[in-house]
Amino acid sequence: MTKTQQAQKDQAQVTQIQATAAPGAQARAQAPQAPAAAPARLQVADGVATLWLEHDERGNALSAAMVETLLPLVQAAGADIAVHTLLLRSRGRHFCTGFDLGDLETQSDGDLLARFVRIEMLLDAIWRAPMRTIALCAGRAWGAGADLFAACDLRLAVQGSRYAFPGAGFGLVLGTRRLAARVGMQRTHALTCEGEILDAAQALQAGLASHAAATPEEAETLLATLSRPPAAPRATVAALRAAALADTHGDADLAALVRSAAEPGLKQRITQYRQAQLAKTAR
Repeated sequence: MTKTQQAQKDQAQVTQIQATAAPGAQARAQAPQAPAAAPARLQVADGVATLWLEHDERGNALSAAMVETLLPLVQAAGADIAVHTLLLRSRGRHFCTGFDLGDLETQSDGDLLARFVRIEMLLDAIWRAPMRTIALCAGRAWGAGADLFAACDLRLAVQGSRYAFPGAGFGLVLGTRRLAARVGMQRTHALTCEGEILDAAQALQAGLASHAAATPEEAETLLATLSRPPAAPRATVAALRAAALADTHGDADLAALVRSAAEPGLKQRITQYRQAQLAKTAR
């Protein structure tokens, strides 16, 4: 198969999965504000849209409900021309502990694939947002949660935070190009294939974090500076961001994910990985 034929095949598969991954997604986007009991909510004030992850009992992990709450809220913030900054932060111990495995036993390979597709669509929406994006991380940013952190323009690591990208351990290719844009290919290999875990200082040194704070209070002070209105108008900022990303192909990231996740036995691979991690913890 030629590269052109492979690209056409990938695009057809991506289009099909995008259409079927989340029935009713368009309706959700039309009424994006989450109810009070939702795992995340959007709070807008003075041009800053703060997206709070609020499911601490699950470590703010990316369940299907969390992703389907976050994505339309990100889209809503992007559609609001009064918003110049999107800030992602969490309540509780951790920023985001990655893919929620709580209901793994009831999921099929197809269910899991659809969920990963929606996560990639969320990451791409943040990466291509028409305004400045900031992530504030305290606690763990694990797996897709670390990808969420890496997708933002400015990435503030609070002392005590930790970062890991274990998806390659069960054969998944998610967020790799975005991570490489932050830390380079050599460090990306160490993080994804060698299982390297970074603390806040190491994340800053590697480029995964753009800023660091020794205390939560220092982080709040730094946030106030980072989230000031930009010098350029919102429309100009959006145009500049679109131009800077014009040569990047979001569907290529999605196609790479789909190819890796579509390999038979996805659920089994995740189960085996989780069992191996639990065994290490028990030693």
